[in-house]
Amino acid sequence: MPIPEEEKLEQNKPEEIKLDSKKSSFNVKILLFGLPAFIIQLIIVYFITANILVKKFQTQNNSKDNITEVKQVDTTQKEPRVELGRFIYSIADVIVNPANTDGKRLLLTNVGFDVQQEEMIEKLKKREALVKDAIISTLSSKNIAELNNTTYRDTLKNEISGRLAKLIPDIKINRIYFSKYIIQ
Repeated sequence: MPIPEEEKLEQNKPEEIKLDSKKSSFNVKILLFGLPAFIIQLIIVYFITANILVKKFQTQNNSKDNITEVKQVDTTQKEPRVELGRFIYSIADVIVNPANTDGKRLLLTNVGFDVQQEEMIEKLKKREALVKDAIISTLSSKNIAELNNTTYRDTLKNEISGRLAKLIPDIKINRIYFSKYIIQ
């Protein structure tokens, strides 16, 4: 005689419930073995970074600091100390069209040259046309992106100083200052 369908359903229900209860049970093995293994790994990583990597980093920094200290001592021994800002020769209102602007953009600047002696200011005044040409040719060869970049201004100063050193080799320029620097 066949089993009615209702009895089949009743027989299957308890098994299904038992299967579901087994899936939701907490696995104690993870707690007993996994957590201690994770903690041990964290401790090992801490000791490796604290003892090995940090010491290597500190020794590298110390060696770099020692190298820079030696360089600083060497430069102070070779060159006498220069008083900055004592003798400054200024060229006011230099107007330049930057490269690739088709004359639509302008740079207005004042440039100051810090020199060692007052006699050098007189030499720069006598050769003012050469000085202005060095400034204009350097600035006009740069595009707007380069001229807007504030970190690039030191490079501009070095280029102007280099051109002047070639044109007027008997003048030593300590520093170059931009007292006005306007881009429109």
